[in-house]
Amino acid sequence: MSSKKDEVQIFAKFFKYHICYDLIPTSAKLVVFDTQLLVKKAFFALVYNGVRAAPLWHSANQKFVGMLTITDFIRILQMYYKSPDLEMEELEEHKLETWRSQLNDTKELVWISPNATLFEAIRTLILNEIHRLPVIDPELGNVLYILTHKRLLRFLFLYIHDLPKPAYFHQSIDELGIGTYENIEVARYETPIIEALNKFVTKRVSALPIVDDEGKLLDIYAKFDVINLAAEKTYNNLDVTLKEANDHRNEWFEGVHTCKRTDSLFFVMETIVKAEVHRLVIVDDHKKVCGVVSLSDILSFLVLRPSGEDKRTKIRPSPAGSSEAIVDEAQEKSEIKENGDDEPAFDIECTDSSKSENVSEEAVIENTQPED
Repeated sequence: MSSKKDEVQIFAKFFKYHICYDLIPTSAKLVVFDTQLLVKKAFFALVYNGVRAAPLWHSANQKFVGMLTITDFIRILQMYYKSPDLEMEELEEHKLETWRSQLNDTKELVWISPNATLFEAIRTLILNEIHRLPVIDPELGNVLYILTHKRLLRFLFLYIHDLPKPAYFHQSIDELGIGTYENIEVARYETPIIEALNKFVTKRVSALPIVDDEGKLLDIYAKFDVINLAAEKTYNNLDVTLKEANDHRNEWFEGVHTCKRTDSLFFVMETIVKAEVHRLVIVDDHKKVCGVVSLSDILSFLVLRPSGEDKRTKIRPSPAGSSEAIVDEAQEKSEIKENGDDEPAFDIECTDSSKSENVSEEAVIENTQPED
């Protein structure tokens, strides 16, 4: 029993041993925007500096007040776009401060000290439903680094072969209840960009698998792809289709990374780290989309489960007589799996005839500082 408990605790202990400072690289690019900067110039600056988010500095108050992310760009486009013939004056003329006041964005910036543990960083990210966590020097007030789920899992993989391998690494993500398998939002190639943006905002998802009429995976359109609209200055016509939008995608795009629900947890973790993505689309043998597994799902399972704070993982009934069931009492208390930004909720179901599942409806969480 104690060895089983030790297995569950491995990664929580690992992240409690390391502090945020351990993860900060010797050299890294960090872009900071003043809230007096024009919205349009801010997003162009994100593109030209090759970053996905930037801390916002309020000169009058002499402090950091928030983060500017691609989600903000999406919300502006979604809120003010009318037609290709009408210019979005708000995007052209508003300052960041004006935009924040219109959103009534008065929440305090969530940040962490460089001396805090990585466990606390993961806990802060997941429980606050955010995806970028500034590391701020509490004495000088400077932002040192931006922590993300991806960087945390990549850090773990630097040491993964030196750590004990828990038995559940060999179990499938489906058996362990990791990932989202119901109510996944999808799109078609003919879906207009503005419709995709509406889904990003109203459904609070960060990517849309693009499928054909049979539900087979063809492509993906993620929040990050929207920044290409700023890069190419094509955001004034959002009636074009996702097919047209993806035809202009950057050359670095390597295709959609996938896995199967029968794949082991370790295989899925390794695939995500090597591909440097935020999620894998789960497909069946016929390439039909049947779910999504995200970085948040994995980190919540590995790190928050021992303390009973993992609200993302679903309970799967273990096979009769199985000695490998790793679900603890704290996990059993969680009846609802929260569907995070890293995984789209979706309207096509993939059923496995070899398994019988009793799955509850998923709640969709809101992201205040999304990663993508």
